[in-house]
Amino acid sequence: MKKVGILGGTFNPPHIGHLIMANEAFDALSLDEVRFMPNAIAPHKQLVDDASVENRLRMVELAIRPYEHFKIETLELELGGVSYTYQTMVELVKREPDVQFYFIIGGDMIDSLHTWYKIDELVQLVQFVGLKRPGTQSSTTYDVKLIEAPEIDLSSTLIRRRLKSGSTLKFLLPDGVESYIREEGLYGTR
Repeated sequence: MKKVGILGGTFNPPHIGHLIMANEAFDALSLDEVRFMPNAIAPHKQLVDDASVENRLRMVELAIRPYEHFKIETLELELGGVSYTYQTMVELVKREPDVQFYFIIGGDMIDSLHTWYKIDELVQLVQFVGLKRPGTQSSTTYDVKLIEAPEIDLSSTLIRRRLKSGSTLKFLLPDGVESYIREEGLYGTR
């Protein structure tokens, strides 16, 4: 059975923390691939300085381009509207019944798992994989396979703040993403 990791998020913008999470799960679980799945509209986030769906998709493409074991999953963008993981995974499992899906989440999402839409049903569809994050408990009563990985306190919010202030982004963004952001004038870089 094929083993596929799913890393969902707004990716607004994608940063090296996302790549590290995906790669750590890929290695620890001997996955066949990890798919980055940008959401259409996140149910748990109100975004400021939001890049368009097209911008976010292009930034993910740029971020993962060098890594053949990373792919893009566009299902939530195709479905549109508010992206609920349960609905997405029902559809993915239907489309790919011979795949075992591993849904990769960070410590902040582990802590809030109890608030997810139809979480009791969702845990029947996927194996959650968690990576601890500084400043979080990384704790839940739900079945989450915790994997050892470097804990990095990096967020897209911090990246956007640094873009606005002109602070360094060296080593924080994947190759090509910062250039794209500046070329497109995203996050106040005009």
